[in-house]
Amino acid sequence: MTEFAFRGEELNVEFRRRADWGAIWSGVFIFTAIWAVFGSLGMAIFASTAGPRTPELGLGAGIWAVALTMVAMYVAGLETGRLAGVADRRDGIVHGTTMFGLSIAVLLVLMMLAGNLVGANDAARNASTVSASSLTAFAGLGWAGFIGLCLGWLAAMAGAASAVVGPRARNVHEIRPAA
Repeated sequence: MTEFAFRGEELNVEFRRRADWGAIWSGVFIFTAIWAVFGSLGMAIFASTAGPRTPELGLGAGIWAVALTMVAMYVAGLETGRLAGVADRRDGIVHGTTMFGLSIAVLLVLMMLAGNLVGANDAARNASTVSASSLTAFAGLGWAGFIGLCLGWLAAMAGAASAVVGPRARNVHEIRPAA
C-alpha cells in the first residue's frame, strides 16, 4: 500500500533509529576504492620525481595523503548518508563516524596483510639498521597521517550529515480548496 498526501497535509513518516549496515559497508568500499586509485596515482607521481636531492618529496606525499583522505572520506560519507536515508544530522554523523571507523579498521588490516606479503617484518627485526633520516621521514608521515585521519573523520561526518533526506511524501496530489 502506497502512502500519499495532499499538498498542505503532513505525512507522518517514521524513520528507523538504527544503523544501516549496508550503507556503511558501501561507504567503506567507496572510500577504499577512491583511496586505492588515487593513492596509486600519488605514489606514481612522487616515485617518479624521487631523487637524492628531493627532500620535499615527503612533504608533497604528506599533503597528497591528507587531501586524498579528506576527499575520499567526504564522498564515502555522503554516499553512506544517502544510501542510509538519514532523517537528521545526528543520524548522519553517527553513520559517517561508523563508516570512518570501519574504513580505518579495514585499511589497517589491508596494510598489515600487504606488509606480511612484502616482508616488512624483516625490517622490523633489524631495528638497529634504521637511520636517523628514515626516522625523520617516518615522523613526518606520522604527523601527516594523524592530520589526515582527523580531517578525514570530520569530512566523513560532514558528508553523511549533508545527505539528510528528511520526511518526504512520495505521491503529492494538487487539490483545490473547497468553496
